[in-house]
Amino acid sequence: MGNRRTAKVAEAIREVVSSAILFELRDPRVKSVTVLSIEVPTDLRTAKVYVSVMGDEAQQRLSMKGLSAARGFLQSKVADRVNLRFTPILSFELDDGVKKSVEAARILKELAEERAAREAELGEISEDETLGAEPSDSGAADLVTSPEEDDHSGAMNE
Repeated sequence: MGNRRTAKVAEAIREVVSSAILFELRDPRVKSVTVLSIEVPTDLRTAKVYVSVMGDEAQQRLSMKGLSAARGFLQSKVADRVNLRFTPILSFELDDGVKKSVEAARILKELAEERAAREAELGEISEDETLGAEPSDSGAADLVTSPEEDDHSGAMNE
């Protein structure tokens, strides 16, 4: 029962903090900030706010300083809008998971492009062989198998 309550409180705090940052906070340092999640212990005395900041390291540091400066304002918004006995003390953590996932996607895209380029080269080599050109010594032609060689049943075709 406590887990469901803490999850509901965390979601309510996330909504209040997100909307306050987006619509009510006038600090120019806090821009491109997204509230990703809130971690609340069962006593509801503290709330760890995980945020993502788009921009370079300097912009991230600047935004985090702005959030720390606005902590009292954001806590007062939580106190006004979330019905709790005690207002949780907010702390802000930079979640670089989004940044890491963007970097991983970029690396995967590069690998896919390299693979497509290699496959295109292999396709050109096999086309040259079918036209009667001399096979190259690169060994790439050994990677292309015929349908008979692909038979995985173990039986030899005679």
